Amino acid sequence: MNITKEKMATARVLVVGDVMLDRYWYGAVDRISPEAPVPVVRITREEERTGGAANVAYNVVTLGAQASLLTVVGDDEASHKLEALVAKTGIQPHFGRDAELTTTVKLRVIGRQQQLLRLDFENTPKNELLASQTATFESLLPSHGAVLFSDYGKGGLGHITDMIARARASSKPILVDPKGSDYARYQGATVITPNRAELQQVIGAWRDENDLRSKVRTLRDQLNLGAVLLTRSEEGMTLFDADGELHVSAQAREVFDVTGAGDTVIATMAALVSAGISLRDAVPVANQAGGVVVGKFGTATVSFDELFAKV
Repeated sequence: MNITKEKMATARVLVVGDVMLDRYWYGAVDRISPEAPVPVVRITREEERTGGAANVAYNVVTLGAQASLLTVVGDDEASHKLEALVAKTGIQPHFGRDAELTTTVKLRVIGRQQQLLRLDFENTPKNELLASQTATFESLLPSHGAVLFSDYGKGGLGHITDMIARARASSKPILVDPKGSDYARYQGATVITPNRAELQQVIGAWRDENDLRSKVRTLRDQLNLGAVLLTRSEEGMTLFDADGELHVSAQAREVFDVTGAGDTVIATMAALVSAGISLRDAVPVANQAGGVVVGKFGTATVSFDELFAKV
């Protein structure tokens, strides 16, 4: 593929979706509590990372492209911490704030190198604030080469149908990482990227490849989707589009952690499409990027040099 660092640097992706702050508390476990049969964790280290759509945007910038992040958060300590982390990476943050909203935080307690507990803090934003984001979306649209919707089902994409319509009217490629059993809200997208479990929720189980092909064609026709990219874990991924299908096999490598691999795949696709690469040419590269990331511990990203040294 003919893409240079200079070309990638001109690519601009507008990432819209649910963000979260990932907190990790690491500690030593030396005894069981006298109050209940649970381990006592003496916290020795804390770490904070960007999560959700913020991690998707981070994947875009680590590839050498530019990313703007449009989202809705609370007016709390976690939101300001998250915005600072995002800005530090070079992502342009556009955070709508709602004092009644709790910014999503996932707190993981780690002891003896294993996760002992996860605490989630969250609620759902009000529709009025989501509507105000549509105006910001419209102002950002002209300066970006692709739009990526990262749906984590937290309520931050209440107006996605309207946003997709506006992006289509501006002839922007629209990539969606979907969630839930109702894909009607993604109508008109250029490509959606469900995994096997997510797609089964929508079209039901398939008997074989022919049945899958038929069901995906029906879904594409019903929702006017340009393409469906089915990510299939150890089986690689398959793009279903107007020209038929394109299958790429998974990279044979030792798998450490699949956390965030889907974020890396769609971020790579969006960056390449924004740089003028076709979906069909972008799929094998995105597959390669996902393969690099699962070979790393934790939520990880891939750089331009790492990726294109292998392509």
